[in-house]
Amino acid sequence: MPKRSKKQIEAQKKVDRTAQYGPLDALEIAVSSSYVKFDETVDVAVRLGVDPRHADQMVRGTVVLPNGLGKDVKVLVFAKGEKEKEALDAGADFIATDEVLAKIKEGWFGFDKAIATPDMMGAVGKLGRVLGPRGLMPNAKTGTVTFELGKTIEELKAGKIEFRVEKAGIIHAPVGKISFGAEKLAENVKAFLDKVLSLRPASSKGAYMKTITISSTMGPGIKVDPALLK
Repeated sequence: MPKRSKKQIEAQKKVDRTAQYGPLDALEIAVSSSYVKFDETVDVAVRLGVDPRHADQMVRGTVVLPNGLGKDVKVLVFAKGEKEKEALDAGADFIATDEVLAKIKEGWFGFDKAIATPDMMGAVGKLGRVLGPRGLMPNAKTGTVTFELGKTIEELKAGKIEFRVEKAGIIHAPVGKISFGAEKLAENVKAFLDKVLSLRPASSKGAYMKTITISSTMGPGIKVDPALLK
């Protein structure tokens, strides 16, 4: 077991592991207990009362965080003709030219999100084995296979995130940076949790949001009381 630093121990002392906090209180603790020199990412983990093995209980969606993610999102677009020009005018960082496709096959992934127009999915499909495992495969269900390139690029750069429940019934999502402060982070957390709530499957019985935990990159996990979300 790795030895904990004094700063790490002090940060963990600020959290009562037996308690459940309100969302804002949890975020204030996360912000105040940050002890590293870099701007940590704040994440939310939600354990849902669903069984992802059943198709009708798969929770998946997207949400635009009101305060963004605090990072420069690099966008790659698979498009041609006028749509290629539209993508560049909208702020796309890369167009999937033959040269770029060759670089991707060789292991280059200098982008965070990929978008494709529907007529380009044949070319995208050939890269499924390399894009899929990294979560970079364009998908119509998350709005990244579309002819509305301008709107989609704008949303991604503004802080649109994708989320999907894992096999264990947990959803993980980044909601911003420690430097945002508790208030702005709380607005992002609310937008994310509201979206997750709206996607509750009709077949889900009992408690839907079972546990919620907020944490920063190096900080301790802080439990949030689901009953206090309202």
